[in-house]
Amino acid sequence: MALLDLDPRAVATARRLAERAAAPVIDLARRHTTVSLERATLRLAGITGADHTHRAGDVPWVNRVVDTVRAHCGLDHGAALPVFHALAEHGLGTLTDLAEATAAGQVQYRVPTGADAARAEGSARAAIARGLRAVDRNRADRDRLVADLGDPPRRPWLYLIVATGDIDEDVVQAANAARAGADVIAVIRSTGQSLLDYVPEGATHHGFAGTYATEENFRIMRAAMDEVSREVGRYIRVTNYASGLCMSEIAVLAGLRRLDMMLNDSMYGILFRDINPVRTFVDQRFSRQIHARAGIIINTGEDNYLTTDDAVDAAHTVTVSQLLNERFAHEAGLGDHLLGLGHAFEIDPALPDSFRLELAHALLARELFPDAPLKWMPPTKHMTGDVFNGYLLNGFFNLAGALTGQSILLVGMMTEAVATPFLSDRDLALRNVRHVLDAAGGLAEDFRPAPGGLIVKRAHQVLGEAVDLLARIADDGLLNAIAEGTFGLMKRPADQGRGADGVIAKAEGYRNPATDLLDTGGDQ
Repeated sequence: MALLDLDPRAVATARRLAERAAAPVIDLARRHTTVSLERATLRLAGITGADHTHRAGDVPWVNRVVDTVRAHCGLDHGAALPVFHALAEHGLGTLTDLAEATAAGQVQYRVPTGADAARAEGSARAAIARGLRAVDRNRADRDRLVADLGDPPRRPWLYLIVATGDIDEDVVQAANAARAGADVIAVIRSTGQSLLDYVPEGATHHGFAGTYATEENFRIMRAAMDEVSREVGRYIRVTNYASGLCMSEIAVLAGLRRLDMMLNDSMYGILFRDINPVRTFVDQRFSRQIHARAGIIINTGEDNYLTTDDAVDAAHTVTVSQLLNERFAHEAGLGDHLLGLGHAFEIDPALPDSFRLELAHALLARELFPDAPLKWMPPTKHMTGDVFNGYLLNGFFNLAGALTGQSILLVGMMTEAVATPFLSDRDLALRNVRHVLDAAGGLAEDFRPAPGGLIVKRAHQVLGEAVDLLARIADDGLLNAIAEGTFGLMKRPADQGRGADGVIAKAEGYRNPATDLLDTGGDQ
């Protein structure tokens, strides 16, 4: 039931402006490729493993091949045709054989033409289609497991972070968290992985403040949570991060290993990791197409804006970003049921009426996106190290989530601002959530903000400010808005940032069976 009496014309205008603001960026993404997108394509085709003999350390075979293709004939026609032409030309059986021959300097790549191009494209399409069918099977397996084991009995789903650096230790923490009531396990990535232009291979045990996102780590955690799901009698979802310089590849690996949610924001990497804007938008479109195919819920990152900007003054930028994320996601094929749009409880608690303002912002998001599984983030910026105050503040956050019908609730730690050596902190945090949700029960049914009251007026104000900002962005361009520091106070020019040298304009003859199949939904 609508509680804010939002003007439907203002809502329609906001979406129309978001579509107009996003259109040039979508066109830009369609006209470019990236080294990560080309590597993701070959991962779908089956390439795995790494060169363990390199003096600088392990180099994934997919990096070795794509870098060599680029050096020999460029990537403006894509990597798939040169790779599959070379595979046939040299009579090699697998992409791994080709990678080894490439490392030995035995392969010269070129863009095939005529009949050679047609044969290479057919072979590439067949291999990539097999990869996509594996993604399809994983989606079907998830649906079957959810049907057999059941979803959590109530919303919001409780989302809990593990982050030891060692995948085996993460499994222990994740299993205990699920037994204690967590519904979604998020494995935090090792610090700095988003800036690596390769995906490490194998299981890892040495991450810093998180664990490396690798295909094997994904496999280990998913298998462990399947076992725990059967034990606790509900399907436990697993989350990781499809962001950074390898956004496209990590999305593919998530689809191949049946992860359920992925952090995947259209602007987070630009704003908070200084990754080139064009590269980010190209990779996010491909990654979201993969997520749509895999049935993976994306989590967007609007909460981060409120850690660098004021949560009251900048509230409308969250709404603008949500609308842009929605538009980019829809264009890539993601339905509303897969849009875990983000927002956060970050207003200074010392501000008078801070809780009412939080309710206004949360209700606005809920009513603008009624069918989206919104992800509600706990307080972080104003956690001082006073664990008693932090526990109370998280209680307010949990109550706001219950009152406003949030879908995914990230469990807040009272020790957010200090070192957290004990699993007991997570146990206490889960107890806080359960106590509030159990006590609140169906309180949302009784919650009706007063017409014309502060909550309703504030929601209308934020929506109006969002419409005004979207109008400026639609006129001036989203890339210019990002360069000017519109979001999170971060200024990121379109021609700068990490990974800019990995962006390639497509030639007229560019061919990529992966994007063709994802665009058309083929071979399902």
